[in-house]
Amino acid sequence: MVRNPERRTALVDAAIEVLARDGARGLTFRAVDVAAGVPNGTASNYFANRDALLAQVTGQIHQRIAPDPAEVAEVMKAPPSRALVVELMGWINRRVAAQRTGYLAMLELRLEATRRPELQEELTRAIRETLDDDLRFHEEGGLPGDRTAVLLTYLAMTGLMLEQLTLPGVVPAEETDGLIAALVERTIGPSEG
Repeated sequence: MVRNPERRTALVDAAIEVLARDGARGLTFRAVDVAAGVPNGTASNYFANRDALLAQVTGQIHQRIAPDPAEVAEVMKAPPSRALVVELMGWINRRVAAQRTGYLAMLELRLEATRRPELQEELTRAIRETLDDDLRFHEEGGLPGDRTAVLLTYLAMTGLMLEQLTLPGVVPAEETDGLIAALVERTIGPSEG
């Protein structure tokens, strides 16, 4: 059978929606078929098993939530400073809200990875690559802060994202900008001058 790459992408996108909405236990071929609006049995024709589908979802989520390189280039026109790091962290936080489904699906994948060693290996590799890219971006961009400061910021931002995605009332939205600025000041240090 000839496989249609657009349909495969639509099935993976539908799987991300199902994962975010129903969790890993709700991710079935039938649920993906319904979400994609395709005939029953379509997903099982494209993916040998659920693990193959999860592997495709892992790769697609990163593409879906990655920032547009042109947007990044525009933001990086500003001179490297602590204020720019604050702006970048705020931008990431706004992206989480705008791409909520993708980030919720990523959280579900992380939880599912605790039960599936192959998925854990693949997801760990993908997240580690992304973190290494972020560290390299920070360094090559001449942004202030050493590796430890960037890792601490990453960990704190991940916690903030988790709260906002799962229990949005814990950290009131009107406090996030101030918290992000305080976080950067404490991890990167106060601005010079």
